Parts: sequence; structure tokens; C-alpha cells
Amino acid sequence: MPTRPRTVAFDVVETLMSLEPLRPRFADAGLAPELVERWFDRLLRDGMALTLAGDYEPFPAVAAAALKTLSRGDLDDDTIAHVLAGFHELPAHPDVEPAMRTLADAGISMVCLSNGTTETTTRFLEHNALDHHIDQVISVADVHSWKPPVRVYDHALSQIGRAPHEVALVAVHAFDCHGAKRAGLTTGWADRLEGVYSDVFIPADVVGHDLVDVAQRIATLPEAGQDS
Repeated sequence: MPTRPRTVAFDVVETLMSLEPLRPRFADAGLAPELVERWFDRLLRDGMALTLAGDYEPFPAVAAAALKTLSRGDLDDDTIAHVLAGFHELPAHPDVEPAMRTLADAGISMVCLSNGTTETTTRFLEHNALDHHIDQVISVADVHSWKPPVRVYDHALSQIGRAPHEVALVAVHAFDCHGAKRAGLTTGWADRLEGVYSDVFIPADVVGHDLVDVAQRIATLPEAGQDS
């Protein structure tokens, strides 16, 4: 039985950060706007593939390479930079702020754990007035490994200073929850991106339609040592 965490670690891209405003920039580059999802899936795949091979490249480099591959090499460096500059102004999904407020009201602290850079995540939080909810930003760059290997979550735990059962990972990606579960964390998954939680992954402890639903369910989990 999962227990109420003392800290929630949020995934960032797609969980907190909406990629929708990148569509006009794809159009500016001559790419179909609906290719945003395909590009981001390739980006995640390539980052994970590097990790599996024992190598590492940071998010911006992998994002640029995935965009160049998607265009079959037709985009020049300036055009790629124009598309990726959109990351500096991406909005938060509508359910993010109320979910964070729910956790804060419950006395649960929050951090971010991202495949992206610390700088981009910090800028996103400040741009969307969410930074006052987040105690720290943790990037996979610190351990040169994309999620979901266990060492990424172990590093996050060491940075937070808590035991695995005291921390919950919240994401819209089932693979992220699977990795966190392997590291002993509680997990919360919102279905607004994937719709169905894949059967090949360890089930999440808390499932909700959006982040508010997940936050409310996490806040009502029994405390450790408390009868459920």
C-alpha cells in the first residue's frame, strides 16, 4: 500500500510543459505542425538509446539532431535554433498550478526532475509563475543519463535528501513511472497524454485524469504507519 509522500517530483516536458506553441514554429520551418509529437517521441528515443549504449548527450543537442533527422537534413542551423527557441516561452498545462497548490496546501513539498536542462526548466517555472512552488530543479545532466534508469531517481533522492517511500514521481509518461517504481518511489500518472497506461510497465500507485486528480489522490494517501 503506497503511503503519503513528503515530496513530489514532477516530470517536466509534457507533464508540466505544453508543446503546443511549437506547432507554428514547425510551420515556419516548413514542417507539418502535427509532426511535433513524432519529433518529441524521436527525441526521447534517441536520448534513451544513447543511455543504453553507455553514452550521453544533453537535451538541446538531441532535440536539434532529432529535428534535423525528421526534416531529412533539410533544415539549417538557424531554422533549427528558431524552432527550439520556442522552449523559452512554453506555457504550463492548465492543470499544473492547481495541482501544485493542492500539494502545497497538503504540506507536500515539490521538485522537478527533467530530461531537460536546469536552465530551461527554471526559466519555464519563472515564466509561468510556478517557481514559488518548487524547491529545486534536478536534471538528468547531473548523472549523464536520460530517464528511466534507476540511477536517475537515486540521484534525485540524494538531492532531495529523502528515502524512496517519502517521494512520489508524477508524470504523464508510463515509462517514467516504471523507472521510478523500480527505484522504490511512489508514482502518480495522469492519463491526459497517453490515455491508457501500458501493460508492459509496473502499474502506477495513483492514476488520475489530470494532475489535479493525481495531486488530490496523493494528498489523501495514508501516512506511513497509519492504518489504511
